[in-house]
Amino acid sequence: MKFAFHVNLTRTHAFEVTCNVIEELKRLGGEIYMPLEQKEHFEKFGVNFTDNDTAVSDCDILIAIGGDGTFIHAAHDAAKYDKEILGINAGNLGFLAGLEKQELHLLSNLTERKYEIEKRMMLCAEHYVKGELKSKNYCLNDVVIARGVSMRMCDINLVCDKKQSYTYHADGLIVATPTGSTAYSLSAGGPVVDPSIESIITTPICTHSLFSRSIIFRPETKIELSVSNCELCLPLLSCDGESAIKITPESKILVRRAHRNSKIIRIKADSFTDILSTKLIERRV
Repeated sequence: MKFAFHVNLTRTHAFEVTCNVIEELKRLGGEIYMPLEQKEHFEKFGVNFTDNDTAVSDCDILIAIGGDGTFIHAAHDAAKYDKEILGINAGNLGFLAGLEKQELHLLSNLTERKYEIEKRMMLCAEHYVKGELKSKNYCLNDVVIARGVSMRMCDINLVCDKKQSYTYHADGLIVATPTGSTAYSLSAGGPVVDPSIESIITTPICTHSLFSRSIIFRPETKIELSVSNCELCLPLLSCDGESAIKITPESKILVRRAHRNSKIIRIKADSFTDILSTKLIERRV
């Protein structure tokens, strides 16, 4: 089997964990492919080095080593090429990881195909200015509109399927997948949603209202967002925490279910509630 790696070496244990994973997969007969920029770190392991797109497109499985941010970034590449992805936690929380660093003996299940695939829905966010498409992004976690360097709150307008409208006077608005319900949306007071329940969750950030709460929409819902006081709040658009895009008064952001899914490998038999208990409740996060 061919394995492509996405490694975040800024994590304290990432280098050590990656070395152990490489050695274990090579022992199992696997071929390892890594980006050229990491050649200086792993050349002695007999790894194949190539550009990232080639590595992902040619692999059987993509392995992300780091924290949840690393996994999400790698998941974009995996979904683009319809590849399965396994996360190995080298950080602290690692909510999306399939294995912890002390569980590498379970990697033999990859080569023996003893695992399940959990399909997670993604969002597509399109940014239009005066009707012209300026950017298009895919998200596993969330689409966020938030005020910029200004201290003024945003007046955010939400149109649902071109019919129902909501207006939020808030620091921002999060549009999340069920996967993203345990990320920023949770921090903003949103609900935890089982990933098997496909849906789109909207959660306002620090809304100036006693009654504004999260709303859970059906997965086929199309949401259109705009900000009516851009000159005051200087709002920004961010997709899965990537670099922010400036929103103008002429901006319209269309958020809908993406045509692609993230195929997450689950080697262990942990259920969503097991992971929730271990990662959030027991750690008092």
